[in-house]
Amino acid sequence: MTRTVGHQDRSEIILDPVQALQRGRALDRLLPMLLPARPRGVMRAPHHVFNRIDDERQLEIARLVNRPAEP
Repeated sequence: MTRTVGHQDRSEIILDPVQALQRGRALDRLLPMLLPARPRGVMRAPHHVFNRIDDERQLEIARLVNRPAEP
């Protein structure tokens, strides 16, 4: 069952597989610029500390991805 909500055209889904693949590859090229640098070396810590570090890193990445575009 398909349901239309609102009047705005929502055509962000690309039906042509070649165009969709090209757009996906273009987006994949943009993402590494947003990744913060990882600390190098070996670190010893309990599991919960590594989980906290991962959560903080994911939050930082989400903030970068979701920030408003500058005019």
